[in-house]
Amino acid sequence: MAPHDLRRPFKRPAISDQQRRRELSLQRQAQNRLDAQHHARRLASTLLFLQPPQSDPEADPEPDPEIAPEAEPEQVTSPSELDVREASKLKGAQARKWFARQLMLPEWMIDVPDQLAQDWYVFARPSGKRCFVVSTNGTTVSRLRNGSMLHRFPSALPNGARTRDASGSAQSYTILDCIFHEADQTYYVIDMVCWRGYSLHDCAAEFRFFWLNSKLVETGAFDPPSQYHRYRFSLVPVYNCDQSGLSAAYTEPVPYVKDGLLFYNKHAHYQTGNTPLALVWKDENCSQYVIDTDSKGQVPSQQQVVLELQDNGNLTTSDEPHVVFGCLDGDFMQKSGLCCGNLLRFAISNGGLSFLDGKLEKADLHYLGKSNRARAFADSYSKVMFQYMARHSPLKVDDLLASINSSIEQENKPSDDQEMVG
Repeated sequence: MAPHDLRRPFKRPAISDQQRRRELSLQRQAQNRLDAQHHARRLASTLLFLQPPQSDPEADPEPDPEIAPEAEPEQVTSPSELDVREASKLKGAQARKWFARQLMLPEWMIDVPDQLAQDWYVFARPSGKRCFVVSTNGTTVSRLRNGSMLHRFPSALPNGARTRDASGSAQSYTILDCIFHEADQTYYVIDMVCWRGYSLHDCAAEFRFFWLNSKLVETGAFDPPSQYHRYRFSLVPVYNCDQSGLSAAYTEPVPYVKDGLLFYNKHAHYQTGNTPLALVWKDENCSQYVIDTDSKGQVPSQQQVVLELQDNGNLTTSDEPHVVFGCLDGDFMQKSGLCCGNLLRFAISNGGLSFLDGKLEKADLHYLGKSNRARAFADSYSKVMFQYMARHSPLKVDDLLASINSSIEQENKPSDDQEMVG
């Protein structure tokens, strides 16, 4: 596909159904209220007591929010369905997979949401290690999205140190969604999952951010490091995604290295896994890594994607439901020693990607080999599309600003059926 075929207004309807899925996510959110309190309690217990496997050192996670280590194909248990007793026994890839599904992971922005200025927040995402931070029973633990422990330390968070909250319940716990920024040894808090045992899973982002700002400052977590508060915590500046807010998030200096912008729908609950109600966007002015690099840090001449092999030979993304990018025949699978669940790396060749009525019709894939064993999931559809657009016709900050201007003009436009007074 020629680059000009991809150049469309900011909504890019021919390659994306993100807006439809955003609407469906909000509908499901209103209709299906899960037992968030039980989920948060299970998560806190597992984060604290799951032991890192001997064969899996506490390696740094990959910086990309879509990527995590590889799943072992012979294991068929679904980690997301386990309770705390079962989850605490998980090892290796299954433990990593369980934890990777506990975080709310943003999709990549491949079209601009409707009502961006009215319904969304925006902030500059810190570069670093995405992790949960849990404080309870006089200690604080941070765990990477692959399940391995990053730090165990005293903190000023509720029940986060032996000298703190001595009169509080030992069962009380707090869970924060953070990014650990190596350069200044600071945990930048981007969301709050649970506060003193009160789950915020089913609270809108608008409320979670208000609660985060009002409650965390009371704890002393923003104080400099000390004997009973080893690491500093800090908030990121969050803006309403109007013209001034987007410009501030994009251009204003921050005390950390930026890695793109994060957009949160104000009405979105904290739902685990990939969600179109949180979006990540990058360009070369706000991130060092817009286009994926290889193991040597070089940008490949052709885009590379990681897909999961299904038992019928289909090559799919990590989305639910999966998006099929191609199919391998049985003879090739047998000769190459491939089996269901393998994560395979492909290059998108000169034929590119073809679309029909807004859906992927064909992908020109060239097989490169098995993916690194440090992966647990295939790429998501939104990531593949964002990377494809970044190479051919990127979604630019001007497109975001144009969408905001358009929605404001539409909002201020008099209704056609408004009665004339004369």
